[in-house]
Amino acid sequence: MLNLLKLFRKEKLWDFQGGIHPPEMKTQSNGTPLSQLPLPEQFIIPLKQHIGHEGEICVSPGDHVLRGQPLTFGSGRMLPVHAPTSGTIEAIAPHMTAHPSGLSELCIFLRADGEDRWTTLDPQPDFRSLTREDVVKRIHEAGVAGLGGAGFPTATKLRGGLRGVKTLIINAAECEPYITADDRLMQDCAAEVLEGCRILAWVLQAERVLIGIEDNKPEAIAALKQALGGDRELQLRVIPTKYPSGGAKQLTQILTGVEVPHGGRSTDIGVLMQNVGTAWAVKRAIIDGEPITERVVTLTGEAIAQPRNVWGRLGTPVSHLLHHVGFAPGSRQMVIMGGPLMGFTLPSLNVPLVKISNCILAPSASEMGNNEEEQSCIRCSACADACPAKLLPQQLFWYSQGGDHEKARAHNIDDCIECGACAYVCPSNIPLVQYYRQEKAELRAIDLEAKRTAEAKARFEARQARLEREKLAREARHEEAKQRVARSDQGERDAAIARVKARAAKTPEQETAEREARHAQALAQQAEKQSETQALSRQSGDPRKAAVEAAIARAKAKKSGVAVGEQPSEAAGVAPAAEADPRKAAVEAAIARAKAKKAAAAAGEQAPEPADVTPAAEVDPRKAAVEAAIARAKAKKAAAAGEQAPASADAAPAAEVDPRKAAVEAAIARAKAKKAAAASCEQVSELADAVPAAEVDPRKAAVEAAITRAKAKKAAAAAAAEQISEPADEPHASEPSDAAPAAEVDPRKAAVEAAIARAKAKKAAAAAEQASASVEAAPESSSEVEAAASPDSADPRKAAIAAAVARAKARKAQQQPSTTED
Repeated sequence: MLNLLKLFRKEKLWDFQGGIHPPEMKTQSNGTPLSQLPLPEQFIIPLKQHIGHEGEICVSPGDHVLRGQPLTFGSGRMLPVHAPTSGTIEAIAPHMTAHPSGLSELCIFLRADGEDRWTTLDPQPDFRSLTREDVVKRIHEAGVAGLGGAGFPTATKLRGGLRGVKTLIINAAECEPYITADDRLMQDCAAEVLEGCRILAWVLQAERVLIGIEDNKPEAIAALKQALGGDRELQLRVIPTKYPSGGAKQLTQILTGVEVPHGGRSTDIGVLMQNVGTAWAVKRAIIDGEPITERVVTLTGEAIAQPRNVWGRLGTPVSHLLHHVGFAPGSRQMVIMGGPLMGFTLPSLNVPLVKISNCILAPSASEMGNNEEEQSCIRCSACADACPAKLLPQQLFWYSQGGDHEKARAHNIDDCIECGACAYVCPSNIPLVQYYRQEKAELRAIDLEAKRTAEAKARFEARQARLEREKLAREARHEEAKQRVARSDQGERDAAIARVKARAAKTPEQETAEREARHAQALAQQAEKQSETQALSRQSGDPRKAAVEAAIARAKAKKSGVAVGEQPSEAAGVAPAAEADPRKAAVEAAIARAKAKKAAAAAGEQAPEPADVTPAAEVDPRKAAVEAAIARAKAKKAAAAGEQAPASADAAPAAEVDPRKAAVEAAIARAKAKKAAAASCEQVSELADAVPAAEVDPRKAAVEAAITRAKAKKAAAAAAAEQISEPADEPHASEPSDAAPAAEVDPRKAAVEAAIARAKAKKAAAAAEQASASVEAAPESSSEVEAAASPDSADPRKAAIAAAVARAKARKAQQQPSTTED
């Protein structure tokens, strides 16, 4: 009854299909405790000792390193390697490594100094005070990888199982014949192994921890039970001996009864598996702070005199290990790294020990059996019955041998765990595992090439897409530029059409005014520029005068209905606001007309004009208006004397001028005319005093006086006509006004006006001479002379002056014939 209760209490175990029971051959090495071997003189440390890429080198030849000092660094699957002892880096060069291909890989050559000194360590006895991420980081920095033979980075495996893992399985089965490294480790270091299991369980937050061990290891089972005591956090499960029960998928199925799906991982069903050697390395990395620099290695086989398990430093040459256990090679001796079913023959004994090296097997010739030749497959299906992965080894062999990669992949050759069970039971001695390994390598190469091709295609497509986007962007920019140009051209065409229409709508007078305005503006800008850059003596004209003329021309053009663009000028103090004032515009137009008449008169009379005439822009606008009125009066007076002055077609009517200012200008003009007449009378009186009165003929003098009075009347009539042309509300000259008195006029202007008066006096004298000649040729009647000399016809003073002038001219005329007769 008691035995029945124990049977019910026993945890249920499952089984997997296939498997074999080869001779165990474990007693050769598991009876001897772990031992240390002398250190070699030189270590050969491969940079890649795990699944993944090699790390970055952080040392150089000649550097002195201590034990545990990192030689490389990296992240993810780039595990670092550490110095196995203290010494000097001799070289970094390729060397043959532990691989079936016998190819060389980059290695670091370390010369040991014999001191075996540790670097500074960072132990953490209370691992629960750390965060889970910090523990995983420390495991990675210690370089811990799967020590069961796969070599997968432990930190990467833990990161993948931080969420969703409910069951942690510690693989202690060690099912392959001859290998006893895990068995001996559990016997000698059971407490450390269990402490590593607790650290892994705490990191994964696993609900249960199962330690699976085969029943052919009674000493290890006893040691683990003793170390566990009453701890129920860890559960020890003893399983039947069967090969390959130590496979990850097979042990998971045995302990949980759940199969890992095809193409999946154990984490997909909430299970994570670690090896007992890995658990020990995790404890040393966290509790002791030691990186992995050594591991337990089984040295066994009949060719070895002292089979045992030893602590082997990573990087130790295999020849050094075999030398210290009494290796006696025979003829055609082979040395296998790993077990007899999953291991591979070493191409040389100088290859170094690495993290996944759990056994060095040196069998004798009789121990390995007869080396029979490979024969043809007889289709016995023994391989299919023994396959623990439920594959068809026979078909996989055909596809692998024939190079039919697609069918080999279709028959799930990637699920093969390379346990060697099929090759062990094959009666034809076909090395099936070697074919499968070769086919897997070819498939990996094909996948790598396909991956590279896909990446290249993706880069090409990305480049094409980028070029297409750039092309579309360029076309969009070009189209936008074309539209801008088209809009600009359309605007220019519209502006040109508008200018043409405006030009067609202009009258000839408007075009003339526009040309004159542009010319005047150009002259003004040129004078302004010269005034800024050249000396006064080199300037072609007064910039202020040019600015005034340009303003006058613009006013004319605006009056004619033509808009002329200009830039406002600051020279000569010309205010732009004056152009908008209609009164000032009228004044400027009047000044321009007066100047035109004056220029015409000067051309007809050849009268000299002073060169230093001050421009009207220097005088107050009211003074300019006064001068304009004076100029008009003088022009009309010259026209009355017989000169013809061109009338400006664009003269502004007097009604445009301010009435008050026009009256003031007229009054000032009359005052100046009187002053000029007085000056001419004084000159004539001086001439008359020089000629004796007794010498003048009374009759001729009377005639000349009459003529002079007639001219005076004519001049008075002209003045009256000018006054009549002014507005009717013009104030009298004697009335007060805001006009400046004559004494306030610029002296230069006064001199100019005096010269003009003198020129006009001379002109009047010439006219008197002509009149006297006509009187001598046809004397007028006494009645006409008397009528002309009547005192009511003109001012007596002016008549006397005119008579004196006439007498002087008559005398001069009488002297000229006598001179010619002589």
